[in-house]
Amino acid sequence: MSSPEISVVIPVYNEEAGLPALFDRVYAALDRLGEPYEIIFVNDGSRDRSAAMLREQYQKRPDVTRAILLAANAGQHIAILAGFEKARGQIVVTLDADLQNPPEEIAKLIVKMREGYDYVGSIRRRRQDSLFRRWASKAMNRLRETTTRIRITDQGNMLRAYSRQVVDAVNSCREVSTFIPALAYTFARQPTEVVVEHEERTAGESKYSLYSLIRLNFDLMTGFSLVPLQWFSMLGMLVSLGSAGLFVLLIVRRLVVGPEAEGLFTLFALLFFLIGLALFGIGLLGEYVGRVYLQVRHRPRYLIEAVLEESE
Repeated sequence: MSSPEISVVIPVYNEEAGLPALFDRVYAALDRLGEPYEIIFVNDGSRDRSAAMLREQYQKRPDVTRAILLAANAGQHIAILAGFEKARGQIVVTLDADLQNPPEEIAKLIVKMREGYDYVGSIRRRRQDSLFRRWASKAMNRLRETTTRIRITDQGNMLRAYSRQVVDAVNSCREVSTFIPALAYTFARQPTEVVVEHEERTAGESKYSLYSLIRLNFDLMTGFSLVPLQWFSMLGMLVSLGSAGLFVLLIVRRLVVGPEAEGLFTLFALLFFLIGLALFGIGLLGEYVGRVYLQVRHRPRYLIEAVLEESE
């Protein structure tokens, strides 16, 4: 336990129904690897019996199990950061607790890491999600690549492997709001991806709503790039030029043809468009200002209620 080769970090939030199956499969999968490992469960302020079940599992396998119990819900990526700060392995793997990514696929990532890569992402084969979620994910992927130049084929898949150096670099960052795969990608020198299987969720329910997906991509765009602000600045310049041209056109027409009463609703439509554009810009600026506000408060990202681990 003092020097595991592989650390597996699993955030847990209200997964009471699925934890028994997770325990059965993840330990068996890692035992088959034949390498020293540790599993770090991070209870993200669950309101069901997840924390109690993690305590029970720790008592069954204290040699390879560690559990971090957060005092309140901090979010999936902050929970992973809490696990990263405790991880000891040279290879750190992240895995969701819902078993949509089979734990047996961890072996594929480890093999790829042994080839010299320091970041191994995964792409879901035959993704078992609704058509809407697949469509939304593809659209968000394209938007992210355009704005941040971070090339992650399947950003919603948390099954990933990171080298010790990449994890240390992530731990050195003190960002309050971030997206772990993208942040780690910026530190990786040799990233790659592998195709993995994907299964339907057998218990519990998804924690990602449409609002969560939108918030995630706002975090990605504002956390890793200034392109949205630059785009909006260019758009504002074009609208200003267009408005100036329209103003000149109306003045010339008034002098040549005379005043007109028609076209009132067209002017209203133009006005509403400009107002909407201004509100969107204010909201975009608010995203950046909000991130700065969260960062400068210097509040802890999470509070730990207890850490279950064997003393060294």
